[in-house]
Amino acid sequence: MAAKQPQIGEYILHHLTFLTNKPQTSLVNFTVIDYDTVFFSVLLAVLFAGSFYLVARKSAAASNSVPRGFQSFVEMLVDWVDSQVKDVYHGTNRLIAPLALTIFCWVYLFNFMDLLPVDLLPGVAGAVGLAHLKVVPSTDLNAAFGLSLTVFILMIYYSIKVKGLLGFLGELTLQPFRAKNIFVQIPLSIVNFVLESVTLIARPVSLALRLFGNLFAGEMIFVLLALLTLVHSYAGLESVSGWGMALMQAVLTFAWEVFHLLIITIQAFIFMVLTIVYLAMAHEHH
Repeated sequence: MAAKQPQIGEYILHHLTFLTNKPQTSLVNFTVIDYDTVFFSVLLAVLFAGSFYLVARKSAAASNSVPRGFQSFVEMLVDWVDSQVKDVYHGTNRLIAPLALTIFCWVYLFNFMDLLPVDLLPGVAGAVGLAHLKVVPSTDLNAAFGLSLTVFILMIYYSIKVKGLLGFLGELTLQPFRAKNIFVQIPLSIVNFVLESVTLIARPVSLALRLFGNLFAGEMIFVLLALLTLVHSYAGLESVSGWGMALMQAVLTFAWEVFHLLIITIQAFIFMVLTIVYLAMAHEHH
């Protein structure tokens, strides 16, 4: 048992290692590419965009027919996202609703990959000679921050476009403290800028870390549940105990999958709603 115990750590490390072009030697290294994150991100994007495109063509070709099946589901989803946007944003920007739909569906598909058995796709990858494979893009900080920084850039862009550069800078330097005397306002503006900058930067950071943290924790629980039968094989227990361990693993895994299905939906919803809120704030004067 003692001789084989380190393999448990190797098993966990194997499931937490990305398929990359080179080792990550520093916190920020733009030359490192996680091939598995890129592959599954693009694959899920094509799956989402392609299926919705086919439904849109079918709906346009048969506009008088009653939608059924997947077409009905897509139309309900589009109407639901549209209502979420209208509840928060009252402008006329035609980008926000499609962006919200894309973010919700894409992030949900990212998260849904976490419900697959932890050894299924990595086992297939190992059979074809790949050393590692992580199938959940949202457990990669690169993917999470890629989404959140895109929202952040759009937020800055629309803030400047709607309010002007001076208006945007005014929000950062004249809120919440304001004085009529310019000599008093200058030091207050420095304080305002520090306070507002922290709030501004916290938005993309919180978006990314919330998504990453919840999905990484969920993935770790699935890996730990998979260790129940792995530990049994190391311990050399009797067959009755082994069956009991396997049954307990199946029950706990099913229970966690049901609960995790709620988590992945909520995380996609939160990411979408906060995107709408941030872009709505970028269009508002205050």
